[in-house]
Amino acid sequence: MDRLIAVADADLADSLAGREELSHAQARALAARDEDLAVRLAHEGRLTAADIDPTARPLAALALLDRGEGPLEWARSFAGSPVVEHREKLAACPGLPDDVVTALAADPDIAVVAELALWAGPEQADRLARHPHAEVRSAAAANENTPPAALAALLTGEGMPPARHCLVCDREPIPFVHDPHCPRRDCSLPGGAACDGTHQSTVHTTHIRALANPATPAEAAARFADHPSTLLRWMLAARPDLPPALGERLADDPSPGVRADLAANPAIGEPLMRRLAASGDREVRRALARHPRVPLDLLAELADADAAGSGSGAEPPPRIAAAPPAELREPARSSRPGPRRLLARRRDLPAGTRDALAADPDAKVAAAIASHPGLSEDRLRSLLHRHGARVAAGVAANPDTPPALLEELARWEPRARRALLAAARHPSLPPRTVTVLLADDDHEVAEAAAAHPGLPPAVMAELVTNRVADHLSPTRPS
Repeated sequence: MDRLIAVADADLADSLAGREELSHAQARALAARDEDLAVRLAHEGRLTAADIDPTARPLAALALLDRGEGPLEWARSFAGSPVVEHREKLAACPGLPDDVVTALAADPDIAVVAELALWAGPEQADRLARHPHAEVRSAAAANENTPPAALAALLTGEGMPPARHCLVCDREPIPFVHDPHCPRRDCSLPGGAACDGTHQSTVHTTHIRALANPATPAEAAARFADHPSTLLRWMLAARPDLPPALGERLADDPSPGVRADLAANPAIGEPLMRRLAASGDREVRRALARHPRVPLDLLAELADADAAGSGSGAEPPPRIAAAPPAELREPARSSRPGPRRLLARRRDLPAGTRDALAADPDAKVAAAIASHPGLSEDRLRSLLHRHGARVAAGVAANPDTPPALLEELARWEPRARRALLAAARHPSLPPRTVTVLLADDDHEVAEAAAAHPGLPPAVMAELVTNRVADHLSPTRPS
């Protein structure tokens, strides 16, 4: 590790910083190379306040404050920093002293105040929700600590004075609509930002954020069911506290995206699920297939239409993943391949069900079951004999695939790339084959072999020695 740290380029240093066995001294050495690495290591708790000079590494110091571990003196110092970015990052830190919060709430840069509104506790968030600047109110709308009454007022406008400023009218004479293809290089306004005195684009963003906020009262959110903005109805359709009557109205929404979010919403019941499934819209049906309480017979229909997705590497739908053993019999015995394919994605099937699916004539079912633990070598070889390359990647990824079969897969012609990559990562691959794959033409396969725990130490040492030699060579490529 020490030798690699000494010669690491940016990519390698980043990789080394993620090693679990990284010592404190090694973390300090990496942090000394680059501030981005120092920030990452501080965020991950690998550095302490004693390791960081807040003057030389201000962003790393702020990362430690973000963990709630930096000295409060740092917070007070950063609150008066001339660098806006530093004050903005400080505003997102938890556990700040009251005097620092007060200073940030009165900051001359509105971006700092908005960042504070996004993370503040209930009392401060309540005050900032009524701030005269619409950008600060918009940030408070996204803060789950903002009291429900304030969030409702941000949606309805009731009991709240209108905002006096927004980022648009701060910079441009109104009325103004920002060109999405604005040619000005110094312009930071988002495309479509607009103000005619009502700060309409910022208010729209505020409504989106409040509707997505679970702390917003459902009765205030319900007013937007017929709003002309598709985005607002979309936010409403995904709310877990959606009243049934509102779900019925949104089921007729003209936007497939709104109906798809409604279909995935755990708050809807079976009658509405069947109604949405009958729409025939693929996006809606795929969302419905991921619903945690979709009836198994309806899921079977969705699977037959491939609305539940396919592929050997996919996770089973939540309804299949959570089904108790008694409910597994129905999809296992289905005469249709779709339900069997979804069931085959589970990795905790009873032995009898697992082996029956391994003998399934449908190639997609076989591909889905091929990586299931517990399959014998004979069954794995049978899968390969019947379905070939379609199941090779699954067999190579199976934790119980024996070394001899992995070697065969690594030598397959024509090459099955996914199978070769899975074999290169398999812990049972023999060391001699791992070493051979280091020279593979596919760099991902070679990298997987280089990371393999079975790579002989002598080969590892040679790789490191070669890297050190390349680093020290005056003619090495840049």
